[in-house]
Amino acid sequence: MTPHEFIERFREAFGEAAPLPIALWYSDTAVNAESRVPRCMIGAIRKVCEGVALTLTSENVQCGGGGLYTAFRPMQERVPTFVSEVEHYKKTPDQVRSYVESLDIEITNKPYLNFVRVDRLDSWDGVEAVVFFATPDILSGLCTWTFFDNDAEDAVVTKFASGCAAVITFATVENRKGGRRAFLGMFDPSARPLVPKYELTFAVPMCRFKQMLQTMPNSALYEHAFSVVRRRINGEIK
Repeated sequence: MTPHEFIERFREAFGEAAPLPIALWYSDTAVNAESRVPRCMIGAIRKVCEGVALTLTSENVQCGGGGLYTAFRPMQERVPTFVSEVEHYKKTPDQVRSYVESLDIEITNKPYLNFVRVDRLDSWDGVEAVVFFATPDILSGLCTWTFFDNDAEDAVVTKFASGCAAVITFATVENRKGGRRAFLGMFDPSARPLVPKYELTFAVPMCRFKQMLQTMPNSALYEHAFSVVRRRINGEIK
């Protein structure tokens, strides 16, 4: 299923009110070399849903955690103490260090991390992950679709994460492992003000998304139960 064929099926399943997902990948070429990124990149990533292409680099990613979770730079020495003793997101700095080590982040040798809305893609070639910004009703459909061919207890998982880790890190690492997990995220209080208050993220590694494209037409997305949810997503019923 090509990106344009997926969009047709996505609109059929979710309607016009659901934001199209975004795709991300590392590259030697920038899709938007003029990208301006505030200290927290999450707001800039969310704007990709509005059609604005985004390119992150080691220069325009200013946040210490962001540099790590984009795989542009190793973790700065100050990060564990900051996360623990300033933000109070973990009890001790050692917990932070241990957690980051467990993520198996490999520093990229590519200069650019690109994000585009999927309607700007001609193919899925090179894409690392597809990320949805989704309300609970949309998440109902995404999770139902994900569970259709996967009985694993971790078919959909939620992990401790910054906003950028939830969007980028987990899915890219999973993609390189050929895994089948999808990641529910955007619970980070520091990032939440930068996304609509009723939205979370749903990040799918491309290796898994290709499988889901095959199951999409036969899933419950096109059956009666979800059709009622689709009508509410699109404001046809309350």
